[in-house]
Amino acid sequence: MLVLLPPSEGKATGGTGRPLDLAALSHPALTAVRERLVDALQAAAVADPDALRSVLGCPGGEVEKNARLRTSGTLPALTRYTGVLYDALSYATLSPLGRRRADRSLRVASALFGLLSPRDRVPAYRLSGGTSLPGTGSLAAVWRPALEPELAAYRGLVVDLRSGRYAALARVPCAVQVRVLREAGGGRSVVSHDNKHTKGRLARELCEQGARTAADVAAAGDAVADLVEVSGRQVDLVLYGLATARAEGGALR
Repeated sequence: MLVLLPPSEGKATGGTGRPLDLAALSHPALTAVRERLVDALQAAAVADPDALRSVLGCPGGEVEKNARLRTSGTLPALTRYTGVLYDALSYATLSPLGRRRADRSLRVASALFGLLSPRDRVPAYRLSGGTSLPGTGSLAAVWRPALEPELAAYRGLVVDLRSGRYAALARVPCAVQVRVLREAGGGRSVVSHDNKHTKGRLARELCEQGARTAADVAAAGDAVADLVEVSGRQVDLVLYGLATARAEGGALR
């Protein structure tokens, strides 16, 4: 099983690990693209931080992190990434078996690093999937030739929990696609907080339970949604109320 997670804009600051060592990261077939993007992002942050700030739409302090990509301290990926999805996943509180399965199965779909396993050490940075860096063009054009063969080589179940701009970095036609929908007033919609929270909880269930088929993914979804609908490789998790209320034991039905 391989579970593809979106990254988060929110990241823990600091880090006590040694500076970034791209050769030490998992998926070494991606090293050349990682080198290219790290160099481009750091160069842009140093040469014209104001222009990069405008491209990224972020505060100046975030751009400064990009200027120190190769010298700042690192943290394991699932410590570095924070936010709603990662809080719901709660990697640190998984059972011993769940943690081992997470280390084997979870991959963060990073705009800068392509794929990261939970223990891969990375610095704080800022780069989103829809960005075009000076001299590189769109990230999808850069990543697809390397990422798509890397993912296609995996022969087991792939569960795709990525958001749209990260899914665009590499197509995975045989993956189980998961959507989170909130049903209210006779209609269904995607709500960002519910989507992230529920996908984090689903990733946690998949680590604890394991999965080999779309039916197994749906079974894990029963623990986090009010209704699960399966159509081929599409699994829809339907909520009748707020995802956080369900997680806290509120009545949603």
